[in-house]
Amino acid sequence: MASATSNPAPTDSSSIGSLPSDAISYEDLYARWERGNWSATELDFSEDARQWREDFTDFERQAAVWNYCLFFWGEDAVADNLSPYIDAAPLEEQKYFLTTQQVDEARHAVFFKRFMQEVCGIGSGSMASGLDSIKPSLTPGFRKIFDRLDRMADELRADRSPAKLAAAVALYHVVIEASLAQPGQHFICGYLEERDQLPAFREGMRNIAADEQRHIGFGVKLLADLNREDPVGVPKAVARILRDVTRYTAQVLMPPGWDERYITVFGATYDEVGVEGLTSMTTKLRSAGLALETLPGPPLLPPGLSPLEISQRGRALAKAGVIGVREGPSMRDPETVAMLFDTIGRQVNPNHGLRRATTFQWEFTDPDVSTWHLTVNNGTSFVEQGEAPKPDLRLRMSYQDWVDIVGERLDPLRAVATGRLRPRGNPLALARLGKVFPRE
Repeated sequence: MASATSNPAPTDSSSIGSLPSDAISYEDLYARWERGNWSATELDFSEDARQWREDFTDFERQAAVWNYCLFFWGEDAVADNLSPYIDAAPLEEQKYFLTTQQVDEARHAVFFKRFMQEVCGIGSGSMASGLDSIKPSLTPGFRKIFDRLDRMADELRADRSPAKLAAAVALYHVVIEASLAQPGQHFICGYLEERDQLPAFREGMRNIAADEQRHIGFGVKLLADLNREDPVGVPKAVARILRDVTRYTAQVLMPPGWDERYITVFGATYDEVGVEGLTSMTTKLRSAGLALETLPGPPLLPPGLSPLEISQRGRALAKAGVIGVREGPSMRDPETVAMLFDTIGRQVNPNHGLRRATTFQWEFTDPDVSTWHLTVNNGTSFVEQGEAPKPDLRLRMSYQDWVDIVGERLDPLRAVATGRLRPRGNPLALARLGKVFPRE
């Protein structure tokens, strides 16, 4: 049984006083860039190459390359996609800083290209050859999120409104840089420092981490300023982009075959990196005056769970083919199905508009999957296995179709139109189902 809690009333950003982001200025961020300049072409990788050959095991090299490939591709992608952000920024000071960020991202890509070629033997020395060589190593979640970054750049060229720019910054600076890249940098730097290995690569990673910290600070400040400018449109746009991409984040650090030795071989765990990423995202949004619990719409994350539990659940549902990119049939063991419905119960939209307790029942055509029902009431929701005495709405479909609706791989209206989803019962309950589980 699970319960869903209501979202607090959205914050009126026009009344927001001092935020952590107000402690820095765009001019200061630019000055920090000038003081922190470094060269990616002057690092000497000769000792790194020796250690790579002699001190790393075959599996350690395999695991490290898999992880470093994500960074190499990511740095090139963000460098390519930053130009429309510069054009859309309303202040010259913002444009100037974003210009320095584009230089940083290009430098990071050059750094990884050099390391991958000179130390790992990947690529012939050109950027194109290196990127072509690593493309097969990109994880499903990584591909989805960076494909969304490509589309966001095109959208921002056509729409430079505060809301669209805020969505783009939330994707780039908060999701990609703060919740994905920064924890990954800490993971890599941590084990290399502890083992005292790859000195030039370590130095470059420390420089990149300092750059990214500056970028993230800028993104948080810009989000806060955009939110003050458009306190209605910005929270909606940020909530929408976060719901669009966070279902894929569990599959970004998805090792080949979900073999977590690719992470544990270096003394860390998947959940340690995942918790840091989740904590970073929530902290940065709160610092911008856009705390997750104040964003409009249904809860972005399952309420009532700790960051560790959210990381564990995201990984389990991704491995089961419930969320993210599905490769093959979704798992249907009792534990997975129970976790799925517990998550559904927790993420009921608190602003569902139902005036009385309403029960929705899922009746699967698969003989090996049990019936489940959800009762939605004012302030609470309860989900249980088995048939309800008098369900208001019965939903009959295959288990896989329902999982694909939950994972947003199948449109529910199309499922109804094609007969794959067959609702029976109170028409008012059916009409309200879209409010109970809104897409945005």
